[in-house]
Amino acid sequence: MDNFEKVEKLRERASVSYEEAKNALEESGWDMLDAMVLLEKNGRTNGPQKSSYSTDYDQQEEYAEVKKTVYDEKREKTRAKNGVKSILKGFIRVCRENVFCIGHKEKEIVRIPVSILVILLVFFWKLILPAMLIGLFLGFKYSFEGQDDLKTVNNLMNTAETTVNRVKKEFADSNVKAEEKAADVQEQAEKTAETVKENVETAAETVQEKTAAAEE
Repeated sequence: MDNFEKVEKLRERASVSYEEAKNALEESGWDMLDAMVLLEKNGRTNGPQKSSYSTDYDQQEEYAEVKKTVYDEKREKTRAKNGVKSILKGFIRVCRENVFCIGHKEKEIVRIPVSILVILLVFFWKLILPAMLIGLFLGFKYSFEGQDDLKTVNNLMNTAETTVNRVKKEFADSNVKAEEKAADVQEQAEKTAETVKENVETAAETVQEKTAAAEE
């Protein structure tokens, strides 16, 4: 509920003007319960007298409804804050209890805490991510180990490795095909050159024979 809605609701419940409701809310830090109490103390509502603040206040239907609305809002805010705190605590625990491993040719080279990896990615991601990609092409392998179930993230690492290996194979196959094609072209050129040579020699012999015959 935004401030405008609070003003409208308080104005309706307390039977006061818009300005009176707004001023009461501003003086009460936009807390509707405190604003209702303030208006009651100032005699701006038809609520109970001052002597009954602590006993009759919660028994009035209009106050009870406002109180429930405010309580629901506070409960939602508390739930949201607790959700964020829970996510942060979980993230910190994962960073503390798990490690990032780098290996090459079935041999582990180094392992670092996930917290260090996160810091490096935050500040140097433009260097770290390309370096990790180049490492995959050079045969390096990445994985996570620790107390958590890291199967999903390790599957992602394996998928990246498989993709890179497929690209490397396709590139190698294309190079082999290019070399084979170049060899075929060279062989065809050699055959053509041999044919041309034979034709030239045959033509030269023919010319020599005709010249000798003419001299006789």
